[in-house]
Amino acid sequence: MTPLQITHHDTGTGLTLHVTGELDHTQAPVMRDRVDRLHLRPGQCLTLDLSGLGYCDSSGITALLAARQHVLAADADIALAAVPAPLLRMLTLVGLDQVFTLRPGSEPSPGAGCGV
Repeated sequence: MTPLQITHHDTGTGLTLHVTGELDHTQAPVMRDRVDRLHLRPGQCLTLDLSGLGYCDSSGITALLAARQHVLAADADIALAAVPAPLLRMLTLVGLDQVFTLRPGSEPSPGAGCGV
Protein backbone atom coordinates (compact mmCIF):
# COMPACT_ATOMS: atom_id res chain seq x y z
CA MET A 1 0.00 0.00 0.00
CA THR A 2 1.24 3.45 -0.93
CA PRO A 3 0.28 6.00 1.72
CA LEU A 4 -1.89 8.88 0.63
CA GLN A 5 -0.10 12.21 0.42
CA ILE A 6 -1.85 15.50 -0.19
CA THR A 7 -0.03 18.75 -0.87
CA HIS A 8 -1.58 22.03 -1.91
CA HIS A 9 -0.83 25.33 -3.50
CA ASP A 10 -2.82 28.46 -4.16
CA THR A 11 -3.69 29.40 -7.71
CA GLY A 12 -5.20 32.51 -9.21
CA THR A 13 -8.64 30.88 -9.10
CA GLY A 14 -8.47 28.94 -5.84
CA LEU A 15 -6.58 25.94 -4.51
CA THR A 16 -5.01 22.85 -6.04
CA LEU A 17 -4.58 19.69 -4.01
CA HIS A 18 -2.05 17.23 -5.43
CA VAL A 19 -3.14 13.75 -4.40
CA THR A 20 -0.67 10.86 -4.61
CA GLY A 21 -0.75 7.29 -3.37
CA GLU A 22 -3.81 5.13 -2.80
CA LEU A 23 -7.26 6.46 -2.03
CA ASP A 24 -8.93 3.44 -0.48
CA HIS A 25 -11.06 2.64 2.56
CA THR A 26 -8.17 3.23 4.95
CA GLN A 27 -7.07 6.52 3.35
CA ALA A 28 -10.42 8.04 2.38
CA PRO A 29 -10.89 9.58 5.85
CA VAL A 30 -7.55 11.39 5.42
CA MET A 31 -8.81 12.94 2.18
CA ARG A 32 -12.15 13.89 3.70
CA ASP A 33 -10.49 15.52 6.71
CA ARG A 34 -8.08 17.48 4.53
CA VAL A 35 -10.87 18.84 2.33
CA ASP A 36 -13.13 19.58 5.32
CA ARG A 37 -10.40 21.82 6.76
CA LEU A 38 -10.26 23.97 3.61
CA HIS A 39 -11.72 27.44 3.81
CA LEU A 40 -13.07 28.25 0.37
CA ARG A 41 -14.60 31.52 -0.68
CA PRO A 42 -17.61 31.74 -3.00
CA GLY A 43 -16.54 31.49 -6.62
CA GLN A 44 -13.21 29.79 -5.91
CA CYS A 45 -12.18 26.60 -7.62
CA LEU A 46 -10.75 23.58 -5.84
CA THR A 47 -8.75 21.48 -8.26
CA LEU A 48 -7.89 17.94 -7.24
CA ASP A 49 -4.81 16.94 -9.24
CA LEU A 50 -5.04 13.15 -9.31
CA SER A 51 -2.03 12.56 -11.58
CA GLY A 52 -0.19 10.77 -8.76
CA LEU A 53 -3.11 8.61 -7.68
CA GLY A 54 -2.15 4.95 -7.99
CA TYR A 55 -5.42 3.38 -6.85
CA CYS A 56 -8.94 4.45 -5.94
CA ASP A 57 -11.75 2.23 -4.67
CA SER A 58 -15.40 3.00 -3.94
CA SER A 59 -14.44 4.61 -0.62
CA GLY A 60 -12.15 6.94 -2.53
CA ILE A 61 -14.93 7.85 -4.94
CA THR A 62 -17.16 8.54 -1.93
CA ALA A 63 -14.43 10.85 -0.56
CA LEU A 64 -14.37 12.70 -3.90
CA LEU A 65 -18.15 13.12 -3.73
CA ALA A 66 -17.86 14.38 -0.14
CA ALA A 67 -15.25 16.89 -1.32
CA ARG A 68 -17.70 18.06 -3.97
CA GLN A 69 -20.43 18.53 -1.34
CA HIS A 70 -18.07 20.53 0.89
CA VAL A 71 -17.04 22.76 -2.01
CA LEU A 72 -20.59 23.34 -3.22
CA ALA A 73 -21.67 24.22 0.34
CA ALA A 74 -19.07 27.02 0.21
CA ASP A 75 -20.59 28.22 -3.09
CA ALA A 76 -17.35 27.26 -4.80
CA ASP A 77 -16.59 24.78 -7.58
CA ILE A 78 -14.46 21.67 -8.01
CA ALA A 79 -12.53 20.09 -10.86
CA LEU A 80 -10.72 16.77 -11.11
CA ALA A 81 -7.51 17.08 -13.11
CA ALA A 82 -5.21 14.51 -14.69
CA VAL A 83 -7.49 11.65 -13.66
CA PRO A 84 -5.74 8.28 -14.16
CA ALA A 85 -7.32 6.09 -16.85
CA PRO A 86 -8.69 3.37 -14.51
CA LEU A 87 -10.41 5.96 -12.31
CA LEU A 88 -11.70 7.86 -15.32
CA ARG A 89 -13.24 4.64 -16.60
CA MET A 90 -14.98 4.06 -13.26
CA LEU A 91 -16.24 7.64 -13.09
CA THR A 92 -17.59 7.34 -16.62
CA LEU A 93 -19.27 3.98 -15.97
CA VAL A 94 -21.25 5.37 -13.04
CA GLY A 95 -21.99 8.74 -14.66
CA LEU A 96 -19.79 10.86 -12.41
CA ASP A 97 -18.05 12.26 -15.47
CA GLN A 98 -21.27 14.27 -15.81
CA VAL A 99 -21.09 15.47 -12.19
CA PHE A 100 -17.45 16.56 -11.97
CA THR A 101 -15.59 18.97 -14.19
CA LEU A 102 -12.76 16.86 -15.63
CA ARG A 103 -9.58 18.36 -17.02
CA PRO A 104 -6.87 16.43 -18.84
CA GLY A 105 -4.01 18.46 -17.34
CA SER A 106 -3.25 19.55 -13.83
CA GLU A 107 -3.34 23.32 -14.38
CA PRO A 108 -6.42 25.34 -15.39
CA SER A 109 -6.44 27.52 -18.45
CA PRO A 110 -5.98 31.21 -17.57
CA GLY A 111 -9.31 32.71 -16.59
CA ALA A 112 -11.14 29.38 -16.98
CA GLY A 113 -11.99 28.84 -13.32
CA CYS A 114 -13.02 25.24 -12.94
CA GLY A 115 -14.00 24.94 -16.59
CA VAL A 116 -11.97 23.26 -19.26
